[in-house]
Amino acid sequence: MVTRVATVAFEGIEARAVDVQVQIIPGSVVFNVVGLPDKAVGESRERVRGALIASGLALPAKRITVNLAPADLPKEGSHYDLPIALGVMAAIGAIPADALAGYCVLGELALDGSITAVNGVLPAAIAAAARGLGLICPAQTGPEAAWAGGDLDVLAPRSLIQLANHFKGSQVMARPEPAMAGQAGPLPDLADIKGQEAAKRALEVAAAGGHNLLMNGPPGSGKSMLAARLPSILPPLGPRELLDISMIQSVAGALKDGALSNRRPFRQPHHSASMAALVGGGIGARPGEVSLAHGGVLFLDELPEFSPQVLDSLRQPMETGEVMIARANHRVTYPARFQLVAAMNPCRCGQGLEPGYACRRGPNERCMAQYQARISGPLLDRIDLRIEVPAVTAADLILPPPAEGSREASARVAAARALQATRFGERGLPAATTNATCPANLIEQVAHPDADGTALIRQAAESMRLSARGFHRTLRVARTLADLDGEAQVRRMHLAEALSYRGRGDSAAAAA
Repeated sequence: MVTRVATVAFEGIEARAVDVQVQIIPGSVVFNVVGLPDKAVGESRERVRGALIASGLALPAKRITVNLAPADLPKEGSHYDLPIALGVMAAIGAIPADALAGYCVLGELALDGSITAVNGVLPAAIAAAARGLGLICPAQTGPEAAWAGGDLDVLAPRSLIQLANHFKGSQVMARPEPAMAGQAGPLPDLADIKGQEAAKRALEVAAAGGHNLLMNGPPGSGKSMLAARLPSILPPLGPRELLDISMIQSVAGALKDGALSNRRPFRQPHHSASMAALVGGGIGARPGEVSLAHGGVLFLDELPEFSPQVLDSLRQPMETGEVMIARANHRVTYPARFQLVAAMNPCRCGQGLEPGYACRRGPNERCMAQYQARISGPLLDRIDLRIEVPAVTAADLILPPPAEGSREASARVAAARALQATRFGERGLPAATTNATCPANLIEQVAHPDADGTALIRQAAESMRLSARGFHRTLRVARTLADLDGEAQVRRMHLAEALSYRGRGDSAAAAA
């Protein structure tokens, strides 16, 4: 007789159904696991053996074969321990044979019989609910699984003995409650920054439309401080965004104690990060920083210090909002709709724009051109806002704090986002669609300028040699500026400001 237990295998954030088939027959004493298991799955034999012995059970002196079907799908991870152990327990009569029929199971076993946390419980719970099954998962991840829906039957045992007693009716486990992570503290506020009014304006525009932003300025001018305060003016997460972000964090093992966070991600990888670390890959095709920043901010400080190949790997996810990792035995797609904020110095010495400064490497223009040439033109073309952040003077620092902070800016951003949600919702687009992410053919309709604006954009497209992407991104920024002003029509002044945000980057690329 074959005992079956349902579990899952992960492909990105998708959970594919896997059938754990356990057969115990007379023959040589052996415990085999087949079905393309990796090293962690193959080692589950010893963890299962130890956990069963610690729970007062012994494996029969027979031939035990565990098949993970479909057999041509690679199986990775330690979450197969619990379904294998429960399949063996059902096969030897330790738990009722039909007790597992309505559940999807995942969890790792310790040698003392306790069940330890694994990654990917949230997507597994959503997949189980779609298949009409309940979920058995470790106790630490029970609050995470509870977010999949109130109708989902969730069992979150701490040990094999507790689960066996539940099935026998001697100990009933309560359904875990969804948990939300406590806030570590208030977000950094824009009121902390003195001066830099133009940079604050660009930051507000970036938040209102979801635009990418590049800040260029000398060391100590406040670029990193500005970037760290962007999350404080972004709108709160919607239910669908929260679920998508949490599923990625669940697969990556970034959810602590199964509690979800309602803050937008802010990822700040070091400039030594590899391509696999940034876009994903490695063993098991894990999600990279661009996916962990989905729905939030990816901040790249010292942008030219990143490897040019690593930077160019961002071009496709910036355009499509997802990243596909193709390997010999993996083909995984992760969401990657992030907002890029980058900071850089004008040159390697950092003082190329300072009046009267003479670089030892040669003329300042050459030093800046060589340094900025590490950033490719196609990547720059995908950045909507490019601003210079001048050095802050002592006169600015001794001034009192500014009257406006993140609260006032976030209110204006929320009003602009509400206009976009209404506009794109009427056209059947998702609620999280922004001016920066709407289709190109639609932005031409919703951002069609008036007569003066049309003449300006036509002249600018010729003089600045805007690409088709640059033309559309200028319209996107102008549409956001009009939304901030509460105007339905894109006007000349909106286009003029939008074009000013592209001028410096285009001239720098031309000099390089």
